Amino acid sequence: MMGLAKRIIPCLDVKNGETVKGTNFVNLRSAGDPVELGKAYSLAGADELVFLDITASFEGRKTFTDMVKRVAQEINIPFTVGGGINELADVERLLHAGADKVSINSAALRRPELINEITSHFGSQVCVVAIDARLDPQSEWYCYVKGGRERTERGLFEWAKEVAERGAGEILFTSMNHDGTKNGFANEALARLSEELPIPIIASGGAGTMEHFRDVFVKGKADAALAASVFHFGEIAIPELKQYLQREGISVRI
Repeated sequence: MMGLAKRIIPCLDVKNGETVKGTNFVNLRSAGDPVELGKAYSLAGADELVFLDITASFEGRKTFTDMVKRVAQEINIPFTVGGGINELADVERLLHAGADKVSINSAALRRPELINEITSHFGSQVCVVAIDARLDPQSEWYCYVKGGRERTERGLFEWAKEVAERGAGEILFTSMNHDGTKNGFANEALARLSEELPIPIIASGGAGTMEHFRDVFVKGKADAALAASVFHFGEIAIPELKQYLQREGISVRI
């Protein structure tokens, strides 16, 4: 089995202190306490976790620093925190609370220099840039901000290239067309990102079956796959998923 191990990353969208999950960024339903869920995923063999305060950018709130502290006390795998990070002081507070990485999205599109600032202060490994994009009827991918509420004029591929050039450590790409649909990941776009960029790509949006994870690594060439509802509601168990991927010849940490 060749290459670096592929990572499996549960994502916990947090709203008002509880984990929620929706379809195409709307219709949210509760999935439990984020700290308890994080702990369970850590024990089940998740490689990393992502916690997103999904209304922070929109409402201008700061991410739940106290939740980050609780998570850091309970789990022993790397975790990324995103939502409402607009300046270095936000990054510092979250890293101080115990996060390993921060994810920025709307703020990076508004002020791309933020990527350079984070990487020069804290190292590129700390900076994950999340890109929410939607494929329009003319077959162009456009980036969205404010939790998928607002379209920008930035194209996915040119923005991703700039993100990498500014020193980000990873890109977390969510296809809004695929998010919550459980019909598979956006493998064509992912493969293009992986081929064109020198940094790891985390795939998000569309996980429904174990085969989708296999395909995102083989066809989509992703370095990591992120999912939420299939894990939160017990449809796919991480230990079984990793055993399946190993049988399919994909390198994973068991």
